[in-house]
Amino acid sequence: MGWTWYVIALVALNILGCVWLLWWTARRRPDDPKPEETLHTWDGDITEYNKPLPRWWINMFYLTIIFAIGYLFWYGGLGRIPGYSSWSSQSEHAEKKAVEDAKLEQTFKPFAGQPIDQLAKDPKALALGSSIFGNTCATCHGSSGQGAIGYPNLTDDIWHWGGSPENVLATVLDGREGIMPEWGTVLTGMGGPEAVDYTVAYVRTLSAPETMQNNFMAARGKKLYEGVCVACHGVDGKGNQDIGAPDLSDDYWMYGSSRESLYKTIAEGRHGSMPAHRELLGETRARLVAAYVWSLSHNQDKPTANTGAQ
Repeated sequence: MGWTWYVIALVALNILGCVWLLWWTARRRPDDPKPEETLHTWDGDITEYNKPLPRWWINMFYLTIIFAIGYLFWYGGLGRIPGYSSWSSQSEHAEKKAVEDAKLEQTFKPFAGQPIDQLAKDPKALALGSSIFGNTCATCHGSSGQGAIGYPNLTDDIWHWGGSPENVLATVLDGREGIMPEWGTVLTGMGGPEAVDYTVAYVRTLSAPETMQNNFMAARGKKLYEGVCVACHGVDGKGNQDIGAPDLSDDYWMYGSSRESLYKTIAEGRHGSMPAHRELLGETRARLVAAYVWSLSHNQDKPTANTGAQ
């Protein structure tokens, strides 16, 4: 209640201050000059008169103060003390939100429970999904869905957690946590100070096997890879969609394909988080946006993997 008493004191001080100011300036004192008298004259005939405000004008000010007190009594405005009407901006917002939510529910009702791949064939569903994507997902994945460094490209056919309609919907509803542990200390203990560099060299050959020939660093890195990385990414580097381990044999690098980027990924790890949207969107809207996302890589004019933006 500390802030409430502070607000009450501030309001009371302002109201009493306004009343005192009106009373002090409106009253006439015995030694005041008459309204037609003045102490200031310019150019011989320009005179400043001492006329107070009309009484009706002063009374209007008093009525304004009375109105302000009534307003505070009815609507509240004294900290946490509610007004007599129990009105609050929060309750008004909740009422209007309920009305608009009911309208949205009617808009989305025809699409409730429909499979993602079926919704992707409905132009109206895709239009709604595109709108939801623009409001919710474009911040990270871009308005075109092609992602950026650290954010997946949704327009290609590479899916770390699986690209089936069910997997895409699960990702939108419940989110994902992609964790790449720090391996710098472990690798250094296994292969010396250049162990991370060796591992980077080998990982880069997984998408270009022809570069493995006569590659001393990659040969050293292969042994390290098989001792540490194979558990998640597999012997051939194809990854594991069940745990979100990316395929290292393609040309898609979410955090960049440079040696520096790969070194940082292996030595320091990464933690990619896709937030859950079940509570934010609800299941039907999540289905619509999931259908739109799925459609980005399942149409006749499907774009190729965007490696330039990795």
